[in-house]
Amino acid sequence: MNSIYQIKIILDDVKPPIWRRIIVNSDTSLEDFHKIIQTTMGWTNNHLHQFVKENYFYSNYDDLDDIFESMSKNVQIDYTDMVISDLLKKENAKIKYDYDFGDGWQHTILLETIKKNSIKIAYPKCVKGKRACPIEDCGGVYGYENLIEIMNNPKHPEYKGMLEWIGDYFEPEEFDIDIVNELLEDDDFGCDDMF
Repeated sequence: MNSIYQIKIILDDVKPPIWRRIIVNSDTSLEDFHKIIQTTMGWTNNHLHQFVKENYFYSNYDDLDDIFESMSKNVQIDYTDMVISDLLKKENAKIKYDYDFGDGWQHTILLETIKKNSIKIAYPKCVKGKRACPIEDCGGVYGYENLIEIMNNPKHPEYKGMLEWIGDYFEPEEFDIDIVNELLEDDDFGCDDMF
C-alpha cells in the first residue's frame, strides 16, 4: 500500500528560519525528491547535491565520484534506484540534504507524518512555507547574512553593487506558495535538469 508523507524541509543555520512543508508519495524516487526540494525551496539546480544519513552519502554517484574518492570514512551510494522511504521509514525520522558544496547549504528533512493511502497523489504539493530562499552563489549562510545587512542599508558602500548583482527584485520575507505548486505540476517538477 502506498503512503503519503508530510515532510518539513528546513534550511539550517538561517535566522529567521526558512522552511517548507510538502506532501509527497513515499515511493517518490530520490532523484525526483531532489528536484521537488529544488523547486519548493527556490533553488536553481546549478550545483551538486546529496542526501546524508549517518555516514552514508546518497547522490548521482557519477556527479560526486571525484569529490569523495579521497574521503574513505564516508560511504558514497548511488541513489538511482532508491525512493524516499528507503531513507525515511518512520515519523520524526530525519536526514540531511546538502546543496552547493561551495556555499554549503544544508537542510534538515523531517518526516512529520505518514498517512496510508491506496491512491497516489498526482503531484507533490507544498502546503506551507516561510521566507524566500537565499540567492544562489551569495556565499552561504554568512554571505547571505551580509547581503541582507547591506540591502537593509541603502547608505552602505556596497549597496548599489549588491542591488545590481541581485537584479530587479528580491524580498527575503516573501514566499509564493501558488507559484511553487504550479511549478510542481510541470515536467521534472519545474526543476531545470542541470545536476
